[in-house]
Amino acid sequence: MTLDKLNIGESAIIKAVNCENALKNRFYSFGMVKGSKVYIEEVTLTKSTMEIRINTTKVAIRLSEAKKIEIENEQ
Repeated sequence: MTLDKLNIGESAIIKAVNCENALKNRFYSFGMVKGSKVYIEEVTLTKSTMEIRINTTKVAIRLSEAKKIEIENEQ
């Protein structure tokens, strides 16, 4: 499953980040690495961006970028 499939208020664990190096480095700088817990805070009305929280960091990403992040349900 990918990050864009989660709804507001849901959380999951990042399993993999599948994108080009520049975007991957940007994600890593936010703490979006394998094993990190991610929460969905908000999604825009147009469904084009979402606000996520990783630890104490909040980040807005495009849904097209969220499709590149594989997640798994929390155990």
